[in-house]
Amino acid sequence: MTIQPILARLQIEQLNDMQQAVITSFQPENDFILLSPTGSGKTLAFALLIEQLLDENETKGIQALIVIPTRELALQIESVVRQVSKGRKIVCCYGGNDSRSEKKSLAGIPDILIGTPGRIIYHIEKKHLQTTGIHTLVLDEYDKCLELGFQEQLELITNAMPQVDRKILTSATKLAEIPAYFSLNTPVTVDFLDNRTGQPDIAFKKVICPAQHKLKTLFKLVCSLESKKILIFCNHREAVDHISELLDDRGLIHDIFHGGLEQRDRELSLLKFRNDSNRILITTDLAARGLDIPEVNTIIHYQLPAKEESFVHRNGRTARMNKSGEVIVLLKPDDNFPYLPENTAEIILEEEYALPPNTPFSTLYIPVGRKNKVNKVDIVGYLLRSGDINKDDIGLIEVKDKEAYIAVRREVASKIIKTYSDGKIKGNKIKFYRT
Repeated sequence: MTIQPILARLQIEQLNDMQQAVITSFQPENDFILLSPTGSGKTLAFALLIEQLLDENETKGIQALIVIPTRELALQIESVVRQVSKGRKIVCCYGGNDSRSEKKSLAGIPDILIGTPGRIIYHIEKKHLQTTGIHTLVLDEYDKCLELGFQEQLELITNAMPQVDRKILTSATKLAEIPAYFSLNTPVTVDFLDNRTGQPDIAFKKVICPAQHKLKTLFKLVCSLESKKILIFCNHREAVDHISELLDDRGLIHDIFHGGLEQRDRELSLLKFRNDSNRILITTDLAARGLDIPEVNTIIHYQLPAKEESFVHRNGRTARMNKSGEVIVLLKPDDNFPYLPENTAEIILEEEYALPPNTPFSTLYIPVGRKNKVNKVDIVGYLLRSGDINKDDIGLIEVKDKEAYIAVRREVASKIIKTYSDGKIKGNKIKFYRT
């Protein structure tokens, strides 16, 4: 396996220290445990291991199974694995997705299957997939799986494939004891949890305000941050919705993310945050781990987490990939939050701030995707062929099975909807819609 073409596709110059250690320490005949902080690149590390283990001539069934705790993480991993194992057949299964469509995809015998525990068990029990050819089982974020109560499901999955040659476990925390039913075979462990040279460059700050002025203070704080990309963490979805109502009233573009939303709405919130259609995402701890949220400048803790572990995972959303970031905690005058570093700087807010400028992009979508043989190049070519739209007007494009999302400059979004909705891409009629 040659790594450089893979890194070029991912627009990464070189592997980080942890990923290098994984590649050099991995022994195919042994099980493997990777412990590394959130945002350190664990997905790419184990995706590279899988790629070197795949049999080029294997056509009898699934070779590698990746089990993950959440739908969002499943979609993120699918994106990375598709770029690493380009040309391989990959299927992603998770709750809330169309199970009939998944069954049809599984009938095509993918090389790699990615799925949440409950959905994997569903397909095993329905005999939609055969486990006998699986040689590599990855339990990603296994600590989160156990925390969410998937012990029984993980045991059923591991028992369903005793023939696997190796198990690969990843985690952002170190458990005191690994469940016996994992049946690990003299595992090799790479532990970067205490790697001081790899500690994120985070500036911690605090804002002190009375409880009755908390919402007003948050709004002023957000305005003071201008165009920075911000994640606002709350302990409860009701607080997320309450803050969202305030920002709506003030005309501030943002999105929300929590477990009470429909799956499509959750995915769309993350997509728009990635492509710069919005720069403020209000969320619960659902977004604290295992999500593809790059280049977050600032984490705001509107409500304080009860455990230090939750505080650390939230903060792991910023200062990723060798970038710096800041974490701001809202405190009442009598709060003594034990997880803040000593001598944390206090932010003194001015009386008024201007509203941050609108984000540069708006997200449009078309109801065609991979199933229609449409890719990013097709969409860009379609938009550029008339000469009315420039390449700089087009931002991030994400193509899914049955639809595609296109970030475009706000000033050209209406023009695209009006004048580009009567053509065809690869024989598919095209109509643009606002998200």
